[in-house]
Amino acid sequence: MKIYKHLFFDLDHTLWDFETNSKNALLQIYTEEKLQTAGVPNFENFYNRYKSINDRYWARYHNHAVSKEQVRVGRFADALKEFNVTDLSIAHRMADRYVELSPKMTALFPLAIETLQYLQKKYALHLITNGFAEVQWIKLEHSGLKPFFEHIIISEEVGTQKPDPKIFELAMQRAKTTAVECLMIGDNMNTDIAGARAAGIDQVFFNPHKKPTREKSTYTIHQLEELMRLL
Repeated sequence: MKIYKHLFFDLDHTLWDFETNSKNALLQIYTEEKLQTAGVPNFENFYNRYKSINDRYWARYHNHAVSKEQVRVGRFADALKEFNVTDLSIAHRMADRYVELSPKMTALFPLAIETLQYLQKKYALHLITNGFAEVQWIKLEHSGLKPFFEHIIISEEVGTQKPDPKIFELAMQRAKTTAVECLMIGDNMNTDIAGARAAGIDQVFFNPHKKPTREKSTYTIHQLEELMRLL
């Protein structure tokens, strides 16, 4: 194995348990908005529709096909329409509440903190994340993750996003390092793994659900604690 000096982590779905935190926030909003009496009788059905629609919006956002505001509100408006709820004021309230509530949720993947504590003694740790800046900073503050990272690069702040090699190059410039000394850890085979590879950086594919993929990465793990054995 190469001798690495700098580790770059993804945030959502890698350290911060996006699915758990998002679902908990949405359940609270569903209850607050009394959606069960407004035409959305089942939370699980709403959540599954929302999740699928949200994924499509984010894919379009990454391709510069929709704006931040269209993602923020549109995903709720479209999910509500699936249940014939067309009152846009509800979608706007849900969008505002979600951005307020979800980033304050604190669920992390198992042993995330312990793994970072171990790695911090041996490597310089940094973060590269796509997403809305104000939301990502709140996540980092409330989850206790922020102190582990020397440099935090958020796509919205730097004007480019993974998988564009430019964001990885910018991260290396800030860390005053080169690709041969770096390793990227992330859950997304496109944005994290292919993006890092295009920048000449080795990669660790975090695949907790063991989803099959034909793409290759330098290393693959299924639990974060495996990093303590790998590194």
